[in-house]
Amino acid sequence: MTAAEIRQQFLDFFASKGHHIVPSAPIVVKNDPTLLFTNAGMNQFKDLFLGNKPAPYKRVADTQKCLRVSGKHNDLEEVGIDTYHHTMFEMLGNWSFGDYFKPEAIAWSWELLTEVYKLPKDRLYVTVFEGDAKEKLPADSEAAGEWKKYIAEDRILMGNKKDNFWEMGDTGPCGPCTEIHVDCRTDAERAAKPGHELVNNDHPQVIEIWNNVFMQFNRLKDGTLEPLPARHVDTGMGFERLVRVLQGKQSNYDTDVFMPVIHATEKLCGKKYGETEKTDIAFRVIADHIRAICFTIADGQLPANNGAGYVIRRILRRAVRYAFSFLEVKKPLLHELVPTLADQFAHVFPELQQQVDFVKKVVFEEENSFLRTLDSGLSRIEALTNAKASNAGTTTTDDKITSSAATTAATIDGKIAFELFDTYGFPIDLTNLIASEKGYQVDMAGFEAEMKKQKDRSRAATELDMGDWTILQDQPSGVFVGYTELETAAKVLKYRKIKAKGKEQYQLVLDKTPFYAESGGQVGDTGTLAFGNETIAVTDTKKENDLIVHFVDALPANVEGTVTATVDAPKRQSIARHHSATHLLHTALRQVLGTHVAQKGSLVNADYLRFDFSHFAKVTDEELAQIEAIINEKIRENIPVVIKELPREEALKLGAMALFGEKYGETVRVVTIDPAYSVELCGGTHVGSTGELGLFKFTAESAVAAGVRRVEAVTGARAEAYVNEHLQQLKEAKALLKNPKDFTKAIDQLVNDKAALEKQLAALELKQVQQFATTLPQKAVAVNGVHFLGAVVEAGNAEMLKQLALAVKDLLTAPYLAVLCANIGGKAQVTVLVDEQLVKEKGLNAQKIIKEQVAPLIKGGGGGQPVLASAGGQDAGQLDQVVEKVKALL
Repeated sequence: MTAAEIRQQFLDFFASKGHHIVPSAPIVVKNDPTLLFTNAGMNQFKDLFLGNKPAPYKRVADTQKCLRVSGKHNDLEEVGIDTYHHTMFEMLGNWSFGDYFKPEAIAWSWELLTEVYKLPKDRLYVTVFEGDAKEKLPADSEAAGEWKKYIAEDRILMGNKKDNFWEMGDTGPCGPCTEIHVDCRTDAERAAKPGHELVNNDHPQVIEIWNNVFMQFNRLKDGTLEPLPARHVDTGMGFERLVRVLQGKQSNYDTDVFMPVIHATEKLCGKKYGETEKTDIAFRVIADHIRAICFTIADGQLPANNGAGYVIRRILRRAVRYAFSFLEVKKPLLHELVPTLADQFAHVFPELQQQVDFVKKVVFEEENSFLRTLDSGLSRIEALTNAKASNAGTTTTDDKITSSAATTAATIDGKIAFELFDTYGFPIDLTNLIASEKGYQVDMAGFEAEMKKQKDRSRAATELDMGDWTILQDQPSGVFVGYTELETAAKVLKYRKIKAKGKEQYQLVLDKTPFYAESGGQVGDTGTLAFGNETIAVTDTKKENDLIVHFVDALPANVEGTVTATVDAPKRQSIARHHSATHLLHTALRQVLGTHVAQKGSLVNADYLRFDFSHFAKVTDEELAQIEAIINEKIRENIPVVIKELPREEALKLGAMALFGEKYGETVRVVTIDPAYSVELCGGTHVGSTGELGLFKFTAESAVAAGVRRVEAVTGARAEAYVNEHLQQLKEAKALLKNPKDFTKAIDQLVNDKAALEKQLAALELKQVQQFATTLPQKAVAVNGVHFLGAVVEAGNAEMLKQLALAVKDLLTAPYLAVLCANIGGKAQVTVLVDEQLVKEKGLNAQKIIKEQVAPLIKGGGGGQPVLASAGGQDAGQLDQVVEKVKALL
C-alpha cells in the first residue's frame, strides 16, 4: 500500500465506527500561551478535555500535522541520526469526548492493526501503566484486563510513569496510556533475543507505533491531579512509523513518505542515498526538515529572530548546514524541494500547494542569507585557527585562541564560539567540526556558560507564572455577546493570579462577556467590571484556546457578586473601523498587485492598522495611490457591512476568502462588503457601513521578510489628523522658503546648493589638513629607536582626523608610531598609525592597540588594519592619557 492509501484506510476505518473526520489544525498554535506549535493531535481538542466548551461531536478522527522541536517534547537532535524521529510528523488519531473508553479503544486498535493492516500478531507487544505510589496512582488493571482478551499475557508489559502516563505539559489534561509496539527485526534476530526485552529501550527496530491515552485527570500547577469532568480517549499513531512497518522498511525514510524528496535531493547534489553514513544523515535531515519548514511557513509562521519564527529559522539552518558540510552543496538547495513536497501532499494538506511560489521564495531568501553567514563564519574560524598558531605556550587576547605545552590542541574561546552561534547563527556543531579538522578544540564549557546566561536572560524576560483556577461556578466557558452588546450583566465563573515580568495580575472568566478577546490580529477590548459600588479596570482581553480571559490588576472585595461588564465603546469603534478597512485593503491589494497577494499577518488597534501580505517587490507610490483611491471610493459608496453565520462549505462556495493557518469550525462568520468586492471569513468586529471609516490613508510601506511586504494605515479621525499634520509641515516648510510659487523646484535648488557648499567645504578642509600635516612631524620624539608622534588636534569630524593621519604618514620618518586624538562634539576620536616595519619586526599592530589600549580608555570601540586603525568613544577627557599609554608601548 502507498502512504496515501494507508492514511485513508485509517480514516475510513474510524468513520465506519461512527467517527466524524475533521481536518488537521494549523501547525502554528494561536491563542494558547503554553505552546508555540501543535505538538500532539490532542492540542486542538484541549478545551473539550478541560470541559471549557461542549464537544460538537462525541467521536472524531483525523490526521494532524505536529512539530516537536522545543520544550518538553523535543526530538530535534535525534532527527537524521536515527531512522524514526522527526521534527514535523503526522499523527493519526481517534478521539472520544465522554463517549467510549478503554474497552472500545483497545478493541479497535487491535482490529485495525491485525485485521485491516494485517500486522502479524506475534510481532506486537503492549505496555500498560504500572502505577505510581508517590502520586497515589494505581496500576491500570482495567486496560491490562482488556488486553488479555486479544494478546498473550507475556506480551502485556508494565510501564513506568515516564512511558505510560501521558501529559501534554507541566499542567493540563493527562492520564494513563497503553502503547502498542512492533518488532520489525528479522526472524533470526527475534529468535536470538525476545522482543519484550527491547520494548522502550531505544532499539531502532522495536518501536512504539500507537499510543492510547485515557484522559482522566487535570494536572494543577502544584502538581496535584484532579479528575476531569468526563473521561476521554486520545489516541495517536505515528503515520511515518506505521507506513514503514506496513511497507516492510527498516527506516521511516525508506518509505514513499520521504523518498520523493530524497530522490529530488540526489538529483540536486549529485550524490546517492545509501553510500555513506554521513551523507545518509544529511539526506535524512533535509528530507525531514523541509517538511517542518514548508508546512509552518504555509500555516503563517515566517522565519524570524525570536519565538516560533526562530525555531523555524534554526531548523532551516540546520538543514543548510548538513547540505553544505556533507553533501558539499554551497548554494541554495532546499527551495528546489518545495514543489516536490507540495505535489506529494496536495490531496491531504493543500495549503502548501496553494502557496508553493511564496514558500519557495521565503526558503530561498533564508538559505541565501545563511549561506553568506556560513561563509563569513568560516572565514572567522579560519582566521582564529591561523592566528598565532605557532606561538605555543602563549595566550593572545585578541585572537581568543590559547595553547600551552600541557595541551596538544589549541582551544577556541567559548565566548567566540557563542558569538558565532548567537550573533551570526553559526551552529556550534559546525564550529566544532571545522576546529577539529584543523587540530583545534572549542572551549565547550565556556560556550555552555554563555548559552546558560542567554537562556536565563530569556527566561527572566518571558517567564509567566500562572496559579491554578479558583472555580466559582463549574460550567463551560462564557458566551461572547460583544457583536451586539457593549455592556452586560454577568457572573465570574473562575479566576486565577498570574505573574509576568515581576507584575502581578488576575485573570477572570465570565459566564457571558461583551469583551472581544485578542484574535485574528485584532487587539483585545479594554473597559470596566463593576461589582456593586466597586469598579475595576479591564486592561486586556485574550483567548486561551477558546476561553475568554479578562486581565485586571486587582480583585474586587466580593468576586462572587453580579458584575456589569462594560467595553470602552469609543476605542472599540476605532478598532472596528481599522478592522473593516483591512478587508477593503486586502481586496484592493489583489486588484492592483495581483491575485497572488494573500494576508500573512495583521494588527488592528484603535490607533492604526498594519497589514502583511505576500508580494515580491516594493509597492510603488503610484500603486499605493491607486490602492488608496479604490478604498476611499468604497468608503464614499457607504456600502453596508453584512455579517452572517453559514456552514463553512457553503461560505467557501460563495467565494469567501479564508486565511492560511487559521482553524475554522463547521459554522463560520462571513463578512461581506459588496458580494462583488469583499467576502471574507472573519471573527472580528466591524462597522455597520463603510462610510463610518471616513477616510483611509497609508502611513508606511516596508519589507517584513522574503516575499512579504507590510503597509500601515489610519482611518477616520486618525486619518484626518495624519493629513492635517503633514499639511501643517508642508505649510511651515513653504514659509521657511518664503512661499515660492514652485515649491518642488525650490527644494531641488536648496539640495543642489547644499551639495555644492559641502563640496567646497570638503576641499577647504583637505587643504587645511594638508597644511596642518606639514607641522605635526616636527613634534615627533625618538623612543627606543622609533619616531613617536602623539598629539591632540582640532578636527571637525572623524573623516578629517583620518585624512590628517594619512597626510602625516607620508611625512614621518620610519620607523614610526603615531596616535592622533580629537574632541569632536564632546566625544573622543582616535587614529593610530604603525609603520609596516614595526608590524613585522616588533609585532605592533594598530588594530590591537585600538582594541586593547585605546577603546577601554575612551569607553568606545573601533577597528581597522595593522598599519592604520581608528576608534570612537564617549569619554573625551582621557585623550592625553591615550597618547601616554600608546607611547608606553615603546
